[in-house]
Amino acid sequence: MAPSRESILNTIETYVKSVAGGTVDDVLALYAPGATVEDPVGTDPRTTVESLREFYGIIEPLEQTVELGIVKIAADTAAFNFTLTTHMGEQKVEISVIDVMTFDDDAKITSMKAIWGPEDMVTR
Repeated sequence: MAPSRESILNTIETYVKSVAGGTVDDVLALYAPGATVEDPVGTDPRTTVESLREFYGIIEPLEQTVELGIVKIAADTAAFNFTLTTHMGEQKVEISVIDVMTFDDDAKITSMKAIWGPEDMVTR
């Protein structure tokens, strides 16, 4: 049985907040064992806890804010967009991303694919 819409939405909201301002452990707690991450799509998928820890560890020390946009949920799958802003002194780098995630029965992420390219990054 698929997790409830509310459970999936809670995981998504916690995910974007954790990516912007949480710790690696906060983010990894949202993933199911054996989960995969392809960020961005077209790169080699990360398939181990160590590779996920390395990936999310890069952004942990950054000062960031996030704005969640449209969220669509069907069965065990969700697609949503968000804008992640990295604050570097007077400069800001914004990246607009669409994530597609699948979830297990406990609303843990089983796969994540991030759809974005260099043209989706804007420096202000």
